[in-house]
Amino acid sequence: MLFALSLLHQLKNSLRDLTPIVLVMGFFQLVVIRQPLPDTFALADLALGVACVLLGLTLFIKGLELGLFPLGERLAQAFVTKGSLFWLLLFAFALGFGSTVAEPALIAVAARAGQVLFDAGLLEQTAQARFALTLRMVVALSVGAAVVLGVIRIIKGWPLPLLIVSGYVLVLLLTLVAPQELVGIAFDSGGVTTSTITVPLVTALGVGLASSIKGRNPMLDGFGLIALASIMPIIFVLAFGILGLGAFTGGGL
Repeated sequence: MLFALSLLHQLKNSLRDLTPIVLVMGFFQLVVIRQPLPDTFALADLALGVACVLLGLTLFIKGLELGLFPLGERLAQAFVTKGSLFWLLLFAFALGFGSTVAEPALIAVAARAGQVLFDAGLLEQTAQARFALTLRMVVALSVGAAVVLGVIRIIKGWPLPLLIVSGYVLVLLLTLVAPQELVGIAFDSGGVTTSTITVPLVTALGVGLASSIKGRNPMLDGFGLIALASIMPIIFVLAFGILGLGAFTGGGL
């Protein structure tokens, strides 16, 4: 009974969050563009789509609250209690890598990037899928490295602003020498990694770790992993463009 009430409450919140998006789209469709919906786009399909989004958003957020957030925090606390830095860092890397590989947004962006480079004549068709997979692996490795760096920062008490500024300075330097065709992809890769799967797991790890270590404040030290997970993919993809992209393009970029 309590779960049902909680689910209904979350459904109401999701409806509140989704309503402005629907209103904006409806306003521009009916008032600004002033065109009816295409004949192939039935109103029933629109209503069904909105209902699916509403239900999916509700179940997703409830799943985070019930499972992923508590699990991430408990695992972090368990590793601190066990006192094994090696296993903690290995878990942090695996969490960052695994959650990023499964990120739907990254899969879509990597596939689209391969298609665009192929359409521009910069990739052979046989290398298109291989490039998309390699890009996903590079980004996943970068997020794994970012989470490891974030965990070390929490343990050592390093200041987050110093890491952020240093990261963006390196990004700017790499941007000057990286293939320009890959710069936009690199920056977008930093954005898509911080999406539906990665964010809750990494946030739970950081908060749980900061809560378990004496002298660490969850508000000050528990957050910031997502920022590192946004910067590191840009660095890795730019470096990939400088060092390894020629293997896919035959040195054409």
